[in-house]
Amino acid sequence: MSKLSTYLSIVPLVAMCSLGLTVGANASPATAPAANTKSSPTFLGDGGHYPFSEAVRVGNTLYMSGQIGIKDGKLVKGGIDAETKQTLDNIHSALLKYGYRKSDIVKCMAMLTDMDDFDDFNKVYKAELSRPYPARSAFGVSELAAGASVEIECIAAK
Repeated sequence: MSKLSTYLSIVPLVAMCSLGLTVGANASPATAPAANTKSSPTFLGDGGHYPFSEAVRVGNTLYMSGQIGIKDGKLVKGGIDAETKQTLDNIHSALLKYGYRKSDIVKCMAMLTDMDDFDDFNKVYKAELSRPYPARSAFGVSELAAGASVEIECIAAK
């Protein structure tokens, strides 16, 4: 091996070692493992005889199961307006139960069995929630539990 090739193979090795010493000298000491900031989920409420939780809290975020317009064990009568109002009342009750408010809602997903009801749904939704409105998705679906016309699920955060 010539002196030039020996020199060329040593230069990168010295440079890498120097870089390692510089990075190591500037790094914080590894005396304690990094703190795990992930919160464990807390499962809240239950779905009665159905297999779901009413909500799950992870950190300060509350993930709510979908709600429909049930009151006293029965779907309210009065069409999309009454169902939407009762659904949002049920969401409000669940929020309060777990220490949240409507203003903590950051995202909703609405499911409607008839997209022709979308304007009527929006009128009630707008009357029950305030600006700034949560992010929202809306889907037309063929059928919902208990013959409901609307189901809404939300995520709230503090």
